[in-house]
Amino acid sequence: MGWSSATACASLSSSTPLPRLPPSRTGTPIPGSLSFSWLSSFPTLTLSASRSRSSGINPPNPSRSDDSFIRAAWTRRSRGEAAKKPNRKSWKQRTDMYMRPFLLNVFFSKRFIHAKVVHRGTSKVICVATTNAKDLRNSLPSLIDHNACRVVGNLIAQRSMEADVYAVAYEPRKDERIEGRLGIVLDTIKENGIIFA
Repeated sequence: MGWSSATACASLSSSTPLPRLPPSRTGTPIPGSLSFSWLSSFPTLTLSASRSRSSGINPPNPSRSDDSFIRAAWTRRSRGEAAKKPNRKSWKQRTDMYMRPFLLNVFFSKRFIHAKVVHRGTSKVICVATTNAKDLRNSLPSLIDHNACRVVGNLIAQRSMEADVYAVAYEPRKDERIEGRLGIVLDTIKENGIIFA
């Protein structure tokens, strides 16, 4: 390209200005026009959400959401947060069976008094004393009075010591007070050397 052709191009460009068009609001160039904006330098791609069945690709499952993985990450618990279980027992409830293995059970019926010591872990009965036994039924004048309560307490204490059990636990039932005949049984057991843990 010579000097003369360069001057001809310069004179042509100066004499014929380029037409100016109003800028597009969407940032995409109007077809058939020249645009030197910053957005026009990026290619415009039109993506269709629906896939054609003829392409051999399975159509998307409408029941599955695209952001399911993100939601799973949002709802996942952190490592420090403990999973809350509805029936989880406390530390005391879980260890009480081993800290206090022997449990005293006292039951008063209309005619008799029953007492027994049970091992919690194995549910094995260690010793039993009741006024329904043959030797007590014939010797005691009343099977449910205070004297019968003291006899049952003495028998439970002696038989527990014979089985090498020197400490027992008693858990009162709901709305049960340790008084009256129950208090006499427990006091008699304590007086005979059994410790209540």
